[in-house]
Amino acid sequence: MPEEIIGLIPAAGKGVRLGLPYPKELYPVIRDNHYKPISQFVVNNLTEARLRHIVFVINETKHQLIGYFGNGQRFDCHISYVVQESSPNGQGASTSPGLAHALDSAFHLTHNKTVFFGMADTIMQPSNIFAYAYDQMMPEDDVILVLFPTERPEKFGMVQLGADNRVVEIVDKPKQTNLTQMWGAIIWRPRFTEYLHHSVCEKRIADFAQIMNDAIADGFLFRGAPVPNGVYIDLGTYDEIMEMDRHFRAE
Repeated sequence: MPEEIIGLIPAAGKGVRLGLPYPKELYPVIRDNHYKPISQFVVNNLTEARLRHIVFVINETKHQLIGYFGNGQRFDCHISYVVQESSPNGQGASTSPGLAHALDSAFHLTHNKTVFFGMADTIMQPSNIFAYAYDQMMPEDDVILVLFPTERPEKFGMVQLGADNRVVEIVDKPKQTNLTQMWGAIIWRPRFTEYLHHSVCEKRIADFAQIMNDAIADGFLFRGAPVPNGVYIDLGTYDEIMEMDRHFRAE
């Protein structure tokens, strides 16, 4: 029986570093005299891999994101929305519970499905990166990490590979390392969905890198899929926005 697949895009962050008056996922990228928000790039990555159901995990303020994407019909897919609840920080305000919690917030929709996960504030090229990585996935693989080269390991989850591109360890945001490849997107099968859910809800583990390393230690098969000539741009700061502009001007 073919695997049932679903896309998962966490977009619940507050985006306070940029201080934009709208969700950073709607930051405008102007190409060929047309507006395209940053988050549409990952949606296109997913639909190019023939995904027809995509889930956005959002917070309670992301009405404009819903307004732009709607039910997904304009993008040749069906889009669902899950609201990630904030956690009280003890001073009456709220704080994001983190990436692992965001991914698990959609458990009722991702349960028993193969998940294609990408971030909403990134551009990944080539556009067929999910299709490429899924083609690398073997029946015995639990998780595929889509790998990109980076010169800024302190910003990303760096990946140590062994034989046959088997993942040995994820080193999260190291200040110094000899590793050169970071994970930018992930595909995982239902076994890891259950493991993530148990780690977040039962063990109360908030660190996604720790959950992945725990899974590797527990015998899950993680494999890396390096993307030839891959480009990964993270829109987290204005320096990175300038990098994105330079990249597109050079095309």
